[in-house]
Amino acid sequence: MQFWQAIPFTHPDDMMELAPVCEEAGFEGIMLADHLFAPEHFTSRYPYDDSGEAPFDGSTSFPESFATIAALSQVTKTLRFLTNVYILPLRHPIEIAKDLSTAAIFSKNRTVLGFGAGWLREEFEFMGVPFEQRGKRMDEQLPIIQSLLRGDVIEGDGEFYKFGAMRMNPLPTEKVPMWVGGMNKAALRRAGQFGDGWTGAGTTFEQTVELLTELQAQRKRFGRQDEPFDCLVPLTEELAPEKMGQLIELGMTGTVSWPLEYQLPAGCTVEDKKAKILELGETMIKPVNG
Repeated sequence: MQFWQAIPFTHPDDMMELAPVCEEAGFEGIMLADHLFAPEHFTSRYPYDDSGEAPFDGSTSFPESFATIAALSQVTKTLRFLTNVYILPLRHPIEIAKDLSTAAIFSKNRTVLGFGAGWLREEFEFMGVPFEQRGKRMDEQLPIIQSLLRGDVIEGDGEFYKFGAMRMNPLPTEKVPMWVGGMNKAALRRAGQFGDGWTGAGTTFEQTVELLTELQAQRKRFGRQDEPFDCLVPLTEELAPEKMGQLIELGMTGTVSWPLEYQLPAGCTVEDKKAKILELGETMIKPVNG
């Protein structure tokens, strides 16, 4: 079972100290969040909390994801890095492929692109990118990104992206996994069609069973049921071993430790966070993985 530690909202200096401790504790990887900025006044509702309030503001730390991966990979050896989630339609696919490839190269193939459509309309408006049809943009982006990472010579002649024959260099020496984030029907379809994995946003046992069952159906729909596929499930409740076993049978390959800010008192120090990570290694990871 893979265990991932979420470390959004964390200052870069603290990240450099926490990443090696996550590796020492036995985590598979760490999860990074992606936002370019926080508007001073939110009009968009945050979709993963009943209050609709975003869990961040202008004082929250959001270092650029791929530069962060390149830096953290230099102080770790085995730890993997997942963007959860990178807002794909906010950027151009050539730019994404270049940045992603560079992070994968410097991290020695330890980078995973977790991506989604985004929910913060202001982020798109301020950047001059249409908020509508962002799902269709992603469907056009993904084959472009995947082709560029293979080293193919490609041309763009789609609805959103048009460009002449080109290719990209340097390239990762291994395929960069791409995991789809999101729990709506479009995200699950996209995971089955394009993804090497899927990641959620917090679910109960019953919700997870439904999602994993639909993911199986979508992978079969696109003839990809026999390909390797990761399902990273952030659970919102503690489960008995038999229920965990059921989820694993349905395809769950990993779970998530929630951000340390949710587990520790306000004002906690980086040393408190290190201690909590090591505690999770003993109490959560070792009983399962030994």
